[in-house]
Amino acid sequence: MEKKQVTIYTDGACSGNPGPGGWGAILIYGDAKKEISGGESNTTNNRMELSAIINALKALKYPCAVKLYSDSAYIVDAVNKSWLNAWQNNGWLTSEKKEVKNIDLWQELLELMKVHDVEFLKVKGHSDNELNNRCDALARAEAEKFF
Repeated sequence: MEKKQVTIYTDGACSGNPGPGGWGAILIYGDAKKEISGGESNTTNNRMELSAIINALKALKYPCAVKLYSDSAYIVDAVNKSWLNAWQNNGWLTSEKKEVKNIDLWQELLELMKVHDVEFLKVKGHSDNELNNRCDALARAEAEKFF
């Protein structure tokens, strides 16, 4: 059976880095659109970017073919430039032999990527992309709950 085509936009935000943070995601299937968001009182921007993606993929009820749009070069490059594979093969160490940050979230993302076919696409943040801007607003609203 062919996998359903889903489009997802995600964003994370953090005030202070570390500090209060939030994430937002928009899932689109056909004409249906769903917004989800969440946050943490003490986190980092990269953790919130990863949390947005993980929570969006967890919200899918069936294995899907996903076009995932993120303004996080850290995440898009980690997947598309095979940094993630290299980190795993090196025992979760960077090329500088330092421990990779957010291993727990990267491992959770890898498990979800076994279920879904995910294509990671970079969008320019804080520009004219309406859906990315909406995700940013969702993420910032979640972060503000902790002030």
